[in-house]
Amino acid sequence: MRPPVATIDLGALRHNLAVVRSRVADARILAVVKADAYGHGLLRAADAFRVGADAFACSGVMEAVALREHGISQPVVALLGFQDEEELRLASRHRIDLTVHCVKQLAMLETARLVKPVRIWLKFNTGMNRLGFPIERAQELLAAISALPAVLPGPVVMTHLACADEPGTLEVGSQIRRFDDVRWLPDTEQSIANSAGVLAWPESHRQWVRPGLILYGCSPFEHCTGGEFGLKPAMTIDAPVIAVNRIPAGNRVGYGGAWEAKADGWLATVAAGYGDGYPRHARNGTPVLINGRRYGLAGRVSMDLVTVDLGQDESVAIGDTATLWGAGLPVEEVAASASTICYELLCSAGSRIRTEAIDSLPAMPAVSTMDASLRSA
Repeated sequence: MRPPVATIDLGALRHNLAVVRSRVADARILAVVKADAYGHGLLRAADAFRVGADAFACSGVMEAVALREHGISQPVVALLGFQDEEELRLASRHRIDLTVHCVKQLAMLETARLVKPVRIWLKFNTGMNRLGFPIERAQELLAAISALPAVLPGPVVMTHLACADEPGTLEVGSQIRRFDDVRWLPDTEQSIANSAGVLAWPESHRQWVRPGLILYGCSPFEHCTGGEFGLKPAMTIDAPVIAVNRIPAGNRVGYGGAWEAKADGWLATVAAGYGDGYPRHARNGTPVLINGRRYGLAGRVSMDLVTVDLGQDESVAIGDTATLWGAGLPVEEVAASASTICYELLCSAGSRIRTEAIDSLPAMPAVSTMDASLRSA
């Protein structure tokens, strides 16, 4: 029996990068490839973005080192910075940019003796309240860090938007105003925009934008899909149909009998489950695509299997392919039906899934029809 397959479309990745480029004018693109490029493969995605991305961002230093060893020559930023002196020395050796967000990191930089100074992205808190220095200390900290021999001149200043995925929110404007209340030097490079900022908040673009999710074809906004912004899904999860059975009216399906047949019909059993990263809490009726037609999930998701209500359709056969999300079935819909977010699904595909890469024909970025409604919602 063949295992589930994750097909990664390199052409879709390049297309999505082109969509971002069409939206950000002269801003430079820091392509976020953390969490194994949102489950798409760190090195595979880096190769797809190698032409077009101005820099790359990952979570930690070791991911950044992997990009350097793969031959990535653009700047690479470790978004969580460094945790100890060993990581700081690694960053220096491999020319890795580092986010600095806490006093401990500053203290290590003050005493560091590095082969080469490192470039710093100085992070300030304007409302996310996770990482970053108080924005009120910006000028003080910039002066302090600029005096350190271990630091290259001209750090980038950055903050992170907490509610950019909420159309119409006032919080984005408040965060940007807090950031802009600082009298930055004219040549200070800034970075604010995440994926949602790229799509809906052009005032956040600045010199650097940091797209992540949208590079993989997904929308950061609830009730929207990436296709509505001209994006293409880069990951498609397929699994084989391994059984088709008649089910009489009144019979229940799966653990706990969570789904009951309302009429005589047919069920397909598909060889994929939560052991492969399919969401355990996907509800009855969650869409599944078989032979280009949508059906609904029936019963609880098992470790290895899901069952699909075919109704009266007798056309599905053993060996047919079921698409769990991707081309033809937006992952955003599946995530909503499982009360989660598409980030989680993309990152959670299990080790049993075989991964294949294809390269579809490049396409011109589509024109979005969503912008006006997002800003006025």
